Amino acid sequence: MPRFRCAHLFTGHRWLEDAILEVDDDGTVAAVGPRGQAAEAQPLGVVVPGVPNLHSHAHQRAMAGLAERTGPRGRGSFWTWRELMYRHLEAMTPDDLEAIAAQLYVEMLEAGFTAVGEFQYLHHGPGGQPYEDPAEMTLRCLAAARAVGMGFTALPVLYAHGGFGGRPAGEGQRRFLCDLDLFHRIVDRLRTEIRPGAEGIGVAPHSLRAVTGEHLSRLMEDIDSDLPIHLHIAEQVREVEDCLAWSGTRPLRWLLDHVGVDRRWCLIHATHLDDGELADLATSGAVAGLCPVTEANLGDGLFRAAEFTAAGGGFGIGSDSHISVSPVEELRWLEYGQRLTSLGRNVLAGGPGRSTGRRLLTAALEGGAQACGRPIGTLEVGRRGDWLVLDDLHPLLACRRGDELLDSWIFSGNAPCVREVWVGGRRVVADGRHRDRGPVAARFLETLRRLRAELP
Repeated sequence: MPRFRCAHLFTGHRWLEDAILEVDDDGTVAAVGPRGQAAEAQPLGVVVPGVPNLHSHAHQRAMAGLAERTGPRGRGSFWTWRELMYRHLEAMTPDDLEAIAAQLYVEMLEAGFTAVGEFQYLHHGPGGQPYEDPAEMTLRCLAAARAVGMGFTALPVLYAHGGFGGRPAGEGQRRFLCDLDLFHRIVDRLRTEIRPGAEGIGVAPHSLRAVTGEHLSRLMEDIDSDLPIHLHIAEQVREVEDCLAWSGTRPLRWLLDHVGVDRRWCLIHATHLDDGELADLATSGAVAGLCPVTEANLGDGLFRAAEFTAAGGGFGIGSDSHISVSPVEELRWLEYGQRLTSLGRNVLAGGPGRSTGRRLLTAALEGGAQACGRPIGTLEVGRRGDWLVLDDLHPLLACRRGDELLDSWIFSGNAPCVREVWVGGRRVVADGRHRDRGPVAARFLETLRRLRAELP
């Protein structure tokens, strides 16, 4: 049984000094606690749990930074960005997606993400041509995750329409379209591949724009009661306006009233909520899936995190469009957005004398584990052995102890401070570098060159 000696270990809830961490052969934590008279162990230094990334669209990593030019109509919006995203997908093959996902997951691991929820809606080939295997593209993301050692939750997407009320899909959405019968075939196929514990599966009705109330009702009847459910909601003001025009009700209110929301749900973005929606989401037990860097990049708006957390709401973080791939940057943006609107500091610390970094990290660990439906997020017996070793000799972390390490890691800059990353008790990053960084990057570069050459 692998045994590690940790000079400082944060379990996700408490700090232990000179602690022992033991991991079973299956990658679960077998013991954690004071060193005592334990036998010889491998020294690790400062250990903290790996961070779950609850919302990823892997294919979008290939276009990061390519939507920062104004168009003929001026500054642009989420909706003009979406049209560009559709164009970038037109020539993408399964091999391409696997190469892009592998590169993305390597970057995630080096930054400190150790698990990902892959919200995957690219179901068909160019022009909407079905693949022989209905789960082809999600299985390619799973293959990439396994190859580089990333924890994985498959979130296949139900995407049936192009707008509220069952509006027909547009030309750019043909690769996404999926009725309930096909969706269940995808889920059933993935069940045959997913390894329980080490991997997970959930369902992802894309949004109220892409599924109808009938779809949601039937889906809730058909799926297992323990599967996570992820859905985009209230990301954009126009989305709220369109929902009001269709139903007379705001998006989250419609979902609460017609479907119901509980701990199984992860509601992505939830940016534009009124007071009642915010309060009801906070008490529902659902996770707010926040992606602050993408939300800023797309001009979505700011989630009201201070009010939400004060009401007892839980959240996790994702990197969504992967304009940046860093748990530190996501958490920092989340707090800084609240500071800019409240004109105060340490807004999400949760009360006097508390560490902002610790509160943010603990919430992201708990919310991410719940949303991914896997035993991750904390270093406790029976959970997955996913952890980071911080570089406590780095100038930004030197001479820090306890919560000071978390605050300095999150708030003192963008320098990489993660020295090692372990997933399922196996090291995948050493000295800040993933074991397969070179060959993965070479394959990604080859893929990107071809896709750029074929871009319309």
